[in-house]
Amino acid sequence: MPMNLPNKLTILRIVFIPFFVLFLLTDFVPGSKWIALVLFCLASLTDLLDGKIARKYNLVTNFGKFMDPLADKMLVSSAFICLVALHRIPTWIVLVIISREFIISGFRLVASDNGIVIVASYWGKFKTTFQMFAIILLIANLGGNIVFIIEQILIYIALILTIISLVDYIAKNIDVLKESGN
Repeated sequence: MPMNLPNKLTILRIVFIPFFVLFLLTDFVPGSKWIALVLFCLASLTDLLDGKIARKYNLVTNFGKFMDPLADKMLVSSAFICLVALHRIPTWIVLVIISREFIISGFRLVASDNGIVIVASYWGKFKTTFQMFAIILLIANLGGNIVFIIEQILIYIALILTIISLVDYIAKNIDVLKESGN
């Protein structure tokens, strides 16, 4: 069966990640950070587009249900880890954010074993949006007091939404753990 457009966009997002990391962490070419920023923005747009296209044209697949959130986690986690290495965000915040992703992934795995699909909540979508805006601003590293304050606000909103979305997922899906016999 040929791969549909939303799944191709998901794969493209994954393909962008090593190039994004290369350009963000090195001075591979002049303006590497700007290339990294463009790659991150393009990858983020594929995240927006693949879901909209899949739902609009009834192209939702099991591959997409599995790979789309995984690709998102890979992109955002890669960006945050690089930003820690660049001293743009505190390590502890990134650990909380990535830990949440592991917990939710594990939760989804248990649910999947029980034949249950846990869909993304609005809290999770808000979290991802704020994380991506924070990442974009942190990569751009424009400097200045006002930009620094905006970066900090976005980071802490993303962190708060990360925690809220975790609590929301667990509260709404706690039966998944009970059904699994754990």
